[in-house]
Amino acid sequence: MKNNQFKIFSLIVLFSCSVFSCKDLTELNANPNGVNPLTANPNLVLSTVLTEAGKVFVTLGYQDMAGVMQHTQKDGFSGSHNSYEWGGSQSWATHYDILRNNQYVYDRAVELNLELHQGISLVMKSMMFGLITDLWGDAPYTSALKGAVGGANNTFPSYDSQEAIYTGILADLEKANTLLSKNAVEYTGAPGTADVYYQGNPAKWRKLANSLALRYYMRISSKKPDVAKAGIEKIVGNATLYPIITAIADDAAMPFAGNSNDDSWPANAVYDASATNYRRLKMCATFVNKLLDLKDPRIGVWANKVQIPLVIDANLPKGTDKIENGKRYLSPDKVLGKEVNTNPDYVGLPVAIIGGATYNLSPTAEQAANNPHVSWLNDIYKQAKGPLLKSRLMSAAEVRFILAEAAWKGWAVGDAKTHYDAAIKASFDTWGVGSSYASYITGKDVVYNGTQKQIIEQKWISSWTAAAEAWFDYRRTGFPELTTGPASIRKVLPVRFYYMLDERNLNRINAEAAMGKLETTTYSEADGKNSPWSKPWVLQGTGKPW
Repeated sequence: MKNNQFKIFSLIVLFSCSVFSCKDLTELNANPNGVNPLTANPNLVLSTVLTEAGKVFVTLGYQDMAGVMQHTQKDGFSGSHNSYEWGGSQSWATHYDILRNNQYVYDRAVELNLELHQGISLVMKSMMFGLITDLWGDAPYTSALKGAVGGANNTFPSYDSQEAIYTGILADLEKANTLLSKNAVEYTGAPGTADVYYQGNPAKWRKLANSLALRYYMRISSKKPDVAKAGIEKIVGNATLYPIITAIADDAAMPFAGNSNDDSWPANAVYDASATNYRRLKMCATFVNKLLDLKDPRIGVWANKVQIPLVIDANLPKGTDKIENGKRYLSPDKVLGKEVNTNPDYVGLPVAIIGGATYNLSPTAEQAANNPHVSWLNDIYKQAKGPLLKSRLMSAAEVRFILAEAAWKGWAVGDAKTHYDAAIKASFDTWGVGSSYASYITGKDVVYNGTQKQIIEQKWISSWTAAAEAWFDYRRTGFPELTTGPASIRKVLPVRFYYMLDERNLNRINAEAAMGKLETTTYSEADGKNSPWSKPWVLQGTGKPW
């Protein structure tokens, strides 16, 4: 019996080797569908870097930062959006995942002498590390992304100071400007469709690099004004050597493919059958009221009108509450002691109120209420993709507002009013309301009045769906002058994210050293050093924003 089994096994092996050819064990274990990192084309990873970065920026700017900066409020699952209930731990894991992939792109580009890819990856490195230090403060930078090398110093990296990170970012952007300075035909290995921002156009990437430098020079302007002034004047003073984004065609704006929820506009209703994530977001009263005061036509692009306006009529019999001709009519006794907004067009949710789902006499009180008496976001935000649904990482409007503020400071960058007007024009054109610009710019409260407050408030308006940048401006300037609501866990807006729990546990010594350099405030006492109300280096000693 054993002899027969051996013969059968031998025949099977012989047949297999004859038909399929025998290979050694390592060849059999190789994944024929895998990518060898030693030989892979960096384009295979570049597309992931760009799309994941785009998703990170739009998720911040459309979700919780839009709540902090009072573009929107939520009427369900609202704690992190409306009231800053961030749970004491916010992860940067996704940010560093992007940076690890980006480092691979850069290293392969160096090996293959692909200067265009090197320049692009330096821009993305600057953008992502900039976001990390903007959000948290000190962070692993020079010792980061070296875990594969091994050793305690690489596995548990030290934190660089926020000042050092900003300095490194500006140096990398200078290097990127040089790498991206050639004509497209002079580069080898074009990114092609992998580049979902600029389709491999080096001139546009170069403009993005220098525009980001403007952003970060302005970011440190309160701490290092001489450095910021010299840097911005250097860029603006030599347009040939340092081109910047001044036209919306050069905006860094990533469209969405819309093939699945993962590559679609966040909180879309296409892949969320119940549409609760779309319905949960409502316009914020702070934002709506400002847009209405300024007669800003962008409100019609960003928001829906109320479905059923409220009308309070003293001539109606007591106890009247009826819907006629698309309006809800109420006698005064029905609204006695209640907060009611009767604007016939747009009504926003007040900031961090208790019971947001029932606001303005909502007939329902469930999470993500079908409230017909407040403004929902425009129907375009139900879609998975569309011409206006983009992750806006850097825009001509932002650049012009930076230059307007620089000119307001007295720096040699041109005329403040000219830049201010151009910034608003760029935003109007972006959102398809350019025909209304001429009348809007002459409005009593819009025409340039020579104040930083007005510049930053208009920049805040134009940052719709990109509210993280408005938050960073608010921290630096105190504008717009925002107040918290009754459900907010502090009486002022936060200024940073919590360091994540895993980092505090696994990289404890370095994390504690970073937390020790934060400046505690009256509002951070309940949390200790690692608090959203503790001030990082960029705010220390500035007296801003509170």
